[in-house]
Amino acid sequence: MPPAVWVKHLQVSYGKQPVLRDISFEVPEGAFFIIIGPNSSGKTTLLKAMAGVLKPRQGQVEIWGTSVRQYGRKALAQMVAAVPQRAPSDIQFTVQELVLMGRSPHMGWLGLEKPQDLELAREAMAITDVTHLARRPLQQLSGGELQRVIIARALCQQPRLLLLDEPTAALDPAHQVNIMDLMAQLKAERGLTVVMVSHDLNLAAMYGDQLLLLKEGQRISSGTPKEVLTYEQLEQAYGCALLVDENPLGKVPRVSLVPRRFLHP
Repeated sequence: MPPAVWVKHLQVSYGKQPVLRDISFEVPEGAFFIIIGPNSSGKTTLLKAMAGVLKPRQGQVEIWGTSVRQYGRKALAQMVAAVPQRAPSDIQFTVQELVLMGRSPHMGWLGLEKPQDLELAREAMAITDVTHLARRPLQQLSGGELQRVIIARALCQQPRLLLLDEPTAALDPAHQVNIMDLMAQLKAERGLTVVMVSHDLNLAAMYGDQLLLLKEGQRISSGTPKEVLTYEQLEQAYGCALLVDENPLGKVPRVSLVPRRFLHP
């Protein structure tokens, strides 16, 4: 069986400016795969290429053995759902209406929802803790609430592959853990393949099955959290002092920032 995602020698440029340089890796089906790296390392660009939004200059992305460029838009949307880094808040819809849009790839040409579609929307809102917001206009939501609504829409799509760009960035600690626990639960119970971009190295260590570390559009390392989150590789990627030890909650790495005053007492 082919991997859920297979990225082969991918190169992406914006105009003449290269952003991704010869990136290759695989995402096994049912994995929780987390992409990490400093700002401007190409993480969001990579996610967009995996979603078929950006056309690579060279190389390709395969989704279950087929190039993402060969899928029709509707067929791809039935398999892959994406949660962007910044969700638009100026569209004139309620929360429930937006979540229901996740059913669009599965509806007929008339685009009329069925009772099953409404039930799936209610389920998606319940597991992302936004049911109480169902009738509220999007303009009245906080950044964290809107992010959870966008995740609910993606789940309502019933994808096999979920792509998330920093989904916990606007959330408080409780909802960060809830979202990460939800992704782990969907992976375990439904076999969902999750690919996530994150700046939080400790969340990546605790939840990721495999990590990909990027810097300036190039792959620094990939593998398990223990293989990727080493002092040497993190220093190479981030260019600052980081302490890596074992998390007391389990046998995964824990990464701590080292302020300059501790380096030069």
